[in-house]
Amino acid sequence: MIEVEDNPLPPSPKGEPVLNGMYYERSTDKFVSFVLGRRFYEEPAKGCTHLKEWQNRIKKERSI
Repeated sequence: MIEVEDNPLPPSPKGEPVLNGMYYERSTDKFVSFVLGRRFYEEPAKGCTHLKEWQNRIKKERSI
């Protein structure tokens, strides 16, 4: 049996939502995924295998 350590997340500053899902990070030119406000996965925009339509939509709607 695998034991999982409970690490509660610190409360987010007022007015700032906790990030969940894929975002485009302009400063690093990467697509990054967040789970409960923590960075989970990164993928460089150059060489990204996702559809161009998806990439353009994420860049437009979910840039951080």
